[in-house]
Amino acid sequence: MKENLSQLLITKGSMKLDVYQAALDLMKLFKNSAVEFDNFFKNEYPEEYKSLSVKYIDKNSNLFQINFASDVLIFMLHTNIFEFSRNHEVMHTPYIKEDKERSYCGMISIYNFLSDSLTNVRVNDIGYLVGRVMVNKDRHYYVEGKRELAQILNNFSVNKYSQEAVNDIFYSAMKYSINFDLLLPDFDVIKFITVNDMMQMENQIVTIPTAKRLGFTFDRDKDINNKKN
Repeated sequence: MKENLSQLLITKGSMKLDVYQAALDLMKLFKNSAVEFDNFFKNEYPEEYKSLSVKYIDKNSNLFQINFASDVLIFMLHTNIFEFSRNHEVMHTPYIKEDKERSYCGMISIYNFLSDSLTNVRVNDIGYLVGRVMVNKDRHYYVEGKRELAQILNNFSVNKYSQEAVNDIFYSAMKYSINFDLLLPDFDVIKFITVNDMMQMENQIVTIPTAKRLGFTFDRDKDINNKKN
């Protein structure tokens, strides 16, 4: 029993370490994409660069953000390893059936925030998950996301990440965020304000939640992946 348990620990533990390393390396490629865009925009559009506040900020090995105009994209690598659910389409492919360990993935999530939300520390403001990228021990990736990201062709058995592939995902996330406009919320959603809210406004820390689709449904913005399922 001890021997079997030890072997299981070694086998599965080593596999998850391999997956996490693959995810860390993928995260580095996303950081490269952000740095390259920051430098490109600064060099090609120096005047616009100043006013539109394009800026790459490296937080740590698992987190970075890029600011552009009124938007911020935050890329976050989860520290845990996940397995696709039994009902997910990739679980029914020959690629996974040949080696079940391929279904274990690291996950990088991409969130879109309003830049003012972070600048003014509006802790009640909402960020939206634009997409997420899963990567396994073979360094094959799978993308789930909104609009532009959902249009990226997924072939988990073939798609092995590269800087070019990561650039496509990164630029697609930026494009979606730029086109994802801030809509005026329903009148009834914000018709009340507390004294505390008013006091906080004086300190430029607004506690009234602000988001691009606050008070609106996302039905028209459902990702293509969900429509296929």
